[in-house]
Amino acid sequence: MKIYGDSNSGNCLKVKWVCDKLALPYQWIEIDTRKGETRTPQFLKMNGAGQVPTVAFADGRTLAQSNAIIRYLARDSALVPRDAFTAAKMDEWLFWEQYSHEPYIAVCRFLMVYLGKDASELDPEKVKRGYAALDRMEQHLDASRFFAGDEVSLADVSLLAYTRLAHEGGFDLGRYASVRRWIGDVEAFLGLPPAR
Repeated sequence: MKIYGDSNSGNCLKVKWVCDKLALPYQWIEIDTRKGETRTPQFLKMNGAGQVPTVAFADGRTLAQSNAIIRYLARDSALVPRDAFTAAKMDEWLFWEQYSHEPYIAVCRFLMVYLGKDASELDPEKVKRGYAALDRMEQHLDASRFFAGDEVSLADVSLLAYTRLAHEGGFDLGRYASVRRWIGDVEAFLGLPPAR
């Protein structure tokens, strides 16, 4: 299995973390999206959307979209709850992450880290919606240790990727005690050093 990814992308790191946790063998192929490496004819043949992560399997099949990839790779593991409803709740959070979290938390981080924007230059609506996502996470984590059931699931892995770096997008995690506790728990589970 070859993982085409950008080491600075939380969406790509999700795939790496799942492979590492489950001891799945892979070859990481670093792709620089800002140099157009996802727009080459060879890459577009694997993924017509021109996005990372993209996984190429030994049999020639490819798979894109981070949450679809981790859902497939972890399908028979403890990262997917055995109870059907709890697994559906995990999927609910996976879909929410891509629609209501990543477009705000990750985009603000991209603007500040990669485009050198100051926090004052961020779209106020993106900042507002990012904080709304963090508020929702805090509310959930006040009552639950993890996002789907009593153990770490793919929902936690997916949400960790950009939440642990939210401060790089100008978000203050200081008022989110439950989110900070959860970040530490999931980082420890995955064997990750604390986010800087």
